[in-house]
Amino acid sequence: MSIFVDENTKVVYQGLTGSQGSYYGGLNREYGTQVVAGTHPKKAGTDVDGVPIYATVAEAVAATGATASCIFIPAPGVKGAVMEAAEGGVELIVTITEGVPAHDEAYFYNDLRRNFPDVRLLGPNCPGVISPGKCNIGITAGHIAKAGGPVGIVSRSGTLTYQALYELKQKGIGVTTCVGIGGDPVPGTSFMDCLEAFEADPETKAVMMIGEIGGSAEEEAAEFIKNNMSKPVSSYIAGVTAPPGKKMGHAGAIVSGGKGTAQAKMEALAEAGVKVGNNPTEACDLMAEIVADL
Repeated sequence: MSIFVDENTKVVYQGLTGSQGSYYGGLNREYGTQVVAGTHPKKAGTDVDGVPIYATVAEAVAATGATASCIFIPAPGVKGAVMEAAEGGVELIVTITEGVPAHDEAYFYNDLRRNFPDVRLLGPNCPGVISPGKCNIGITAGHIAKAGGPVGIVSRSGTLTYQALYELKQKGIGVTTCVGIGGDPVPGTSFMDCLEAFEADPETKAVMMIGEIGGSAEEEAAEFIKNNMSKPVSSYIAGVTAPPGKKMGHAGAIVSGGKGTAQAKMEALAEAGVKVGNNPTEACDLMAEIVADL
């Protein structure tokens, strides 16, 4: 399944009957997203503001033709919710919940790869995905994003995702799709997955990548950009001032040895031809320069 969503994407919300799910599900629906169903095993047959509730994802898919799921289930139930969504027949699973145990993430990540290779998992602990003007699945505020492209965004940080969307909009620059992959140790979708999709997307002409300290995902992305991408990229890496060895914010943001530091990531990206900003605003300024030269 692609990372891209549009007006035709039909979404079932696992957790729509909860306070968070009903709030953000309502906002996504107001934005124009096709919120076609919710699930709760004990509330089947009821509705949330007119959206029908089914006992399982499989029932919701059979009744509505939903192709995507958005999970607002509390962390202990996410493992079961992800597997229910995959077994229920959706192609995209967007998992907003934070605090999911790493061993649960490892389990469903590998189970999906083995048994449901056509299912795309986004998250956990991510803001979701938005194609401005078309579809918004998750917790990103729709009004901060300008539609029409030509920039694709992929980010590990939710807050910096919002800042990038807003600052680009202030500059009159639109976005094709913005993907928050989350900062947990075992993300369902990687930088490279998104970069590959943006490289192949004819509407995306340039890409903005927002990373952070910890792990090796950004260095791996730099290698991918160097060898596989023809489209220009700007980037920002959060955590430049983080004390060495400290865990900062996300569960995945752990620096070990000489790897995972902001400086090492910035150097790897710069060597791959990426325009690297020293702060989020500078990265957006660099993207504005890229867009002006397209």
